[in-house]
This record gives sequence, structure tokens and C-alpha cells, in this order.
Amino acid sequence: MKKIIATLVFGIGALGFQSASFAADSAKATYKATTKQADIDYKVAKAKCDEQKGNDKDVCLKEAKAAHTTTVANAKAARKTSNANKDANKDANSANYAAAKEKCDALKGDAKDSCVNSARTQYKQ
Repeated sequence: MKKIIATLVFGIGALGFQSASFAADSAKATYKATTKQADIDYKVAKAKCDEQKGNDKDVCLKEAKAAHTTTVANAKAARKTSNANKDANKDANSANYAAAKEKCDALKGDAKDSCVNSARTQYKQ
């Protein structure tokens, strides 16, 4: 009887380790798939930006980069711990701030200053 119980406990323990290993592999596969899709989406968005000119093109490129950075950062956060989640939010905020600041370049004078201050406030820069 003791031998049967010991065998069951060992078998359940082995399944637990295998499940943990599978979860790690699943998270890694999800991360790779997400980043691959983000790269594809970024290339498509960049191609769409080529149709534009001047500041509109610059804004389009910054927004595409911000979306890519945000997606990759969120994928990293999903793969890692809560500290990575904080880093992902910081990276996403920085990228979105850069895009908002680029939009302000089309403005002049007080309107530009107001736009930049608004972006700083919104993205806590």
C-alpha cells in the first residue's frame, strides 16, 4: 500500500513539473508570435506612411513606432513579472509621448508650447 501511495505522489509531482515547463514554453511561444505580428504590423504601418509627406509622415512614423513599442513591451510584460509590467508601461508612455510631441511640431508659438505641455502632462514626462 505504501508503495502505491509513493508511486502516486511521485507521478503527481512529475506531472506538476511537466505542467510548469509547458506553461513556460507556452508563454515563450505566445511572446514570439506576438512580437512577430507586431513586426509585421509595424512594416505595414510604415509602408502606409510613405504615402504622406512632411510632418504628417513624421507623425505617422512615430505613431507606428509607438504602437510597435507598446505591443512588444506588453508582450514582454506578459512573459515576465509585475516589474516588467512597470517597464512596459514606461516604454509605452515614452513612445506615445514622442508621437504626441511630433504632432506638436506642426504648430507654432503658444499653440506649440501648449501642445507640448499638454503632452508632458498626459504622459507624465
